[in-house]
Amino acid sequence: MKKNNMFIRCVVLVMFVTILAACAATPVRESTGEFIDDALITTKIKSQLAGDDIMRAFQISVETFRGIVQLSGFVNSQMDVERADEIATNVNGVRSIKNNLIVK
Repeated sequence: MKKNNMFIRCVVLVMFVTILAACAATPVRESTGEFIDDALITTKIKSQLAGDDIMRAFQISVETFRGIVQLSGFVNSQMDVERADEIATNVNGVRSIKNNLIVK
């Protein structure tokens, strides 16, 4: 009975360590927490772009990885590029912005 109990404890421990390792970040993969944070940042930026009278006319793609935001798409003027950059900059959690918007 004692060996059986020890075996079960070892199996549970191995499962626990495996679960923790699966949630860990690597240089090319986010942890679960980072993924959720980045999804929240992306959602906030997209909603603010959609709520802005000028920016909602454009289809701007927003991608976030570890707090670094990439904006891409087409806009009508350099002023629109700067406005999108300003909107993204004002969102909490944004570490930097790669603005790849192209003026038509």
